[in-house]
Amino acid sequence: MRHDESQSRPPLTEPPEGEFPSVRTRHGWYLPIKAVVEWIIALAMLIIAAPILVVLAVLVRLTSPGPAFHAQARVGRNGRIFQMYKLRSMRHQCEAQTGPIWARQNDSRITPIGRVLRQTHLDELPQLVNVLCGQMSLIGPRPERPELCAVIEQQIPQFRQRLQLRPGLTGLAQSRLPADVALHTVQRKLTHDLYYIREVGPWLDLRIALSTALLLLGMALHIVGRRLVHRDGTAAEYDTETGKLIAEGQPQEEREAPAACADQAPLHR
Repeated sequence: MRHDESQSRPPLTEPPEGEFPSVRTRHGWYLPIKAVVEWIIALAMLIIAAPILVVLAVLVRLTSPGPAFHAQARVGRNGRIFQMYKLRSMRHQCEAQTGPIWARQNDSRITPIGRVLRQTHLDELPQLVNVLCGQMSLIGPRPERPELCAVIEQQIPQFRQRLQLRPGLTGLAQSRLPADVALHTVQRKLTHDLYYIREVGPWLDLRIALSTALLLLGMALHIVGRRLVHRDGTAAEYDTETGKLIAEGQPQEEREAPAACADQAPLHR
């Protein structure tokens, strides 16, 4: 899930033993192996990604005031609160007035470099540190913010069942569904999370990993492809004789139609 980016005080405390209803995992033998293998993969990924993180951190600092990295409270396995690390993609302290809320489409709080980071999910790279600390997995249900968990659980009590496994950088729901915008989207993702908990195994994890890699590659190629023709596209919209936008001569409803279509077909994330 995508959310705003300020630190928050977690209102939830660690629950008593047995508070979480159990969802039976068919391949329980796989979970210890999964933890060891993912730790090794996360370490290798972090070493490879370290130079990229340094460059991205510098870009974040140069393009907007505030720190490059930030830690945000999230709910982990069995309800334990932990600090999840991210590259900052929104304006610093953007939740000072609103408090924790879901991010919106075309959110004005997202910085220009932050928009690219969120589209490519490069802002999530620091969470490899969370995997090495044993707080997260590479694959699993995405961790939610404590404040939003409290709201969701009032409407969807079984939401806590997804806390049986460590949260992941990616998951079955993230590889198939767009970011959450309301409770009805949370309910749909919950069905995917509970299915994953029941069916977690090496073959399912491999398919989710490949699906995520192909999805990210497609996004990156799409962004690069658009940038390659951006200058020509901008030039095409101007009349070379008058220097004015060609669209300015169109009726208002005709100019708005393409934008409306674009809003209805956002990038799948």
